[in-house]
Amino acid sequence: MTRRQLLGMLGAVGAVVIGIPVGWSALAAVRFPSDRTPEGAYLRIVLALNKGNVRDAFPYLETEAQHALCTIHAYRRKALEIIRKSFREPERSQWENAYREQGDAKDPPELWARLAEKNGWVARLRKDLSGIASIERIGKRATIETTGATRYPFREADNGIWGLTLFTAELVAHKERVSRDLQIIEKTASDYG
Repeated sequence: MTRRQLLGMLGAVGAVVIGIPVGWSALAAVRFPSDRTPEGAYLRIVLALNKGNVRDAFPYLETEAQHALCTIHAYRRKALEIIRKSFREPERSQWENAYREQGDAKDPPELWARLAEKNGWVARLRKDLSGIASIERIGKRATIETTGATRYPFREADNGIWGLTLFTAELVAHKERVSRDLQIIEKTASDYG
């Protein structure tokens, strides 16, 4: 075998070794459904949870749930600032311990990850994130039924991205409680002043 033939054979083997993964990745990218479809949003949630990165599922929550998380984050952060600045011990430590987990979250996606773990939502989702058996789509609403017979409701946002609605009601109720809590904190702080 000549040197030229050996180099040609090594080049061919290298092309196959590199070409197959690159080609497979390109094919997967082309075949992966858009997040502007219910199945695309669902699959992105599945990927986020399978990778152990719950915060990556945040963009695929319903818009109202995302807004609730943003409000919860802002209000808890503001309440913590007031508590740390105005409250005296032992109330300061008591209230700070109660609000620290949510108020010290870096951003709403991190808050989502913390709440999802604490409330058992991650475990609930992981219980059945199997393949898609069927999709029932009516207007801006869709329900994905998995091969394990779990049903996941989605709603299309104004920007065309589909969002999971499973936790929206709980997050909106939590947002309302947080709003009332902030009012109490502000009143209590003014009483200290």
